[in-house]
Amino acid sequence: MIISHKHRFIFFAVPKTATHAIRQALRVHLDDGDWEQQVLFGEQYLPIPSLAAMRHGHISVSQLRPHLKDDLWHSYTKFGFVRNPFDRYISTCFFLNRGKSGFESQAVPFMKRALTIQQFRRRILVTPQYRQLSHADGSIGLDIVGRYETLQESYDEICSRIGIPGTDLERKNPSSHASYRSYYDGDLVQQVSDFYKDDFRMFGYSDDLNPTE
Repeated sequence: MIISHKHRFIFFAVPKTATHAIRQALRVHLDDGDWEQQVLFGEQYLPIPSLAAMRHGHISVSQLRPHLKDDLWHSYTKFGFVRNPFDRYISTCFFLNRGKSGFESQAVPFMKRALTIQQFRRRILVTPQYRQLSHADGSIGLDIVGRYETLQESYDEICSRIGIPGTDLERKNPSSHASYRSYYDGDLVQQVSDFYKDDFRMFGYSDDLNPTE
């Protein structure tokens, strides 16, 4: 998460949506009085103790909103990025298993089994995107929702909106795997479609992957 008082914006960092590339690009425009929370590359925390105690940078709209005054919330541009849930789930699983020899050969059984485990489903990297970007009443709390699939275009649009120069985004912290479609069969499509059903609906992604049985 980044809150820039200088440029009057709030960036909500949804896991596995090029978060670190976007942070890096935004960071050069920040002043000393701006706020950031992230723990993967060094550690920085918001000056809000209850949020700093969460020890990660993926703060949600409903978690942040009570800590900001109405005039700040309504006058700052709030944005984040979302990603096709089929693609994001594969990227997440490979990221969580990075460095594990032979994971590729057992990836599909792992991904099916993992979605049956409640503890796994509650992980911040796995949780549906809409939960991070919604108010308690279920409405989206952002002014702009960029898309991973059009990352550079979306980022440039956001830069124009918040009044900073655009820049080419770098690839940062990527997962290494084949095309996400190659891991899906009918069962995994159904599991991911069910778990992320609100992401598909709220962000306009199709839950029809046309899998090979």
